[in-house]
Amino acid sequence: MSLSQQELLAYLRDELNIEEEIDGQTELFSGGLLDSVSMVSLITFIEEKTGSVIQPGDVTLENFDTVDRISGYVATLG
Repeated sequence: MSLSQQELLAYLRDELNIEEEIDGQTELFSGGLLDSVSMVSLITFIEEKTGSVIQPGDVTLENFDTVDRISGYVATLG
């Protein structure tokens, strides 16, 4: 299974309640929009949508701080 940027943006807005306007470059965690509890929900969502398992060592700002980075990381799963 795959995960599109639009699906990811919709999840962030609708399920994680980000009310600010966000795009592919918006810093989600270092910008304070999301926290560690949100990270757990986001990882679960990605794993369910892609059928993949995210390794704890992969949970970094480099892989998860923006929608573009998340999409790039998700593309490597499988």
